[in-house]
Amino acid sequence: MKKIKTVSLVGLGAIGAAYGSKLHDSLKDSFQVVADEKRINKYQKSGIQINNQTYHFNYITPETKTEPVDLLIFAVKNAELQQAIEDAKYHVGPDTIILSLLNGISSEEEIYAAYNNEHILYSMSVEIDALRKNNEISFTTLGRIEYGEKSNSLSEDVLAVQGLFERVGIDYKISDNISHTMWWKFMINVGVNQTSAVLKAPYGVFQLLPIAYQWVESAMREVVAISEKAGIHLTEEDVKKFWPIINNLSPKGKTSMLQDVEAGRKTEVEYFAGKVCELGETYQVATPVNDQLYKMIRIIEEMDKVEL
Repeated sequence: MKKIKTVSLVGLGAIGAAYGSKLHDSLKDSFQVVADEKRINKYQKSGIQINNQTYHFNYITPETKTEPVDLLIFAVKNAELQQAIEDAKYHVGPDTIILSLLNGISSEEEIYAAYNNEHILYSMSVEIDALRKNNEISFTTLGRIEYGEKSNSLSEDVLAVQGLFERVGIDYKISDNISHTMWWKFMINVGVNQTSAVLKAPYGVFQLLPIAYQWVESAMREVVAISEKAGIHLTEEDVKKFWPIINNLSPKGKTSMLQDVEAGRKTEVEYFAGKVCELGETYQVATPVNDQLYKMIRIIEEMDKVEL
């Protein structure tokens, strides 16, 4: 059976650092983080604090030629993906398995277009509540990684990743319909990420204020309507499945988009509301909630650049 011995990670945000800590603890020198020299110098100076523990990962610059790894994980923002693909090119060989933990529903196609790699598994992180502030990462739950082949087959690659996750202690689920699962996560991001960014609200606001959570669901239902036309067939039951999940997250936890807004970083609104509006035009589905969310978040982004 295929066994994953070496792993490289691109992206040390909240998600990447959280899962990276588990990989580092178990794999030691067989796990490395791809980063440019400037970032490496910053990380090495004080380390990265993950749940109050200092981590000094094994770093490698994009220019350093190296042997291809058994598994490559992308955990960057969508806008950074093309650079990450370039940075990780020496880590990819004909047998390298690739996992992309990016939000949205398009990163796997972008990676395939660049590498023409036949070992890309569709994947996403679910129910993790990791927070990032500078070089400090904290989380109360790591959630799990859901993944699978696009064909939903139980391939050798799927089983190899399962073996790795069990060895390092990362919770996982092999999806029996990964396209449906990824659209479900996309629907959640469209709902809670964007409304939290506009309201500047942690999870507790949605747990305690029904009117706030109703707004989340209204944005999600536009994705459900589009999914019907796209052949994915999300349902109202899928919408309701998120309520118990958000109630199990830390009330003080924040979505990645809210963290971006608070830090003055570019958000992923183009890949959430922007994508919903684009698909709405393609399939002739009205998307008024996401139309407004897109405008609101773009205004929030631009307001930081205005001097009054």
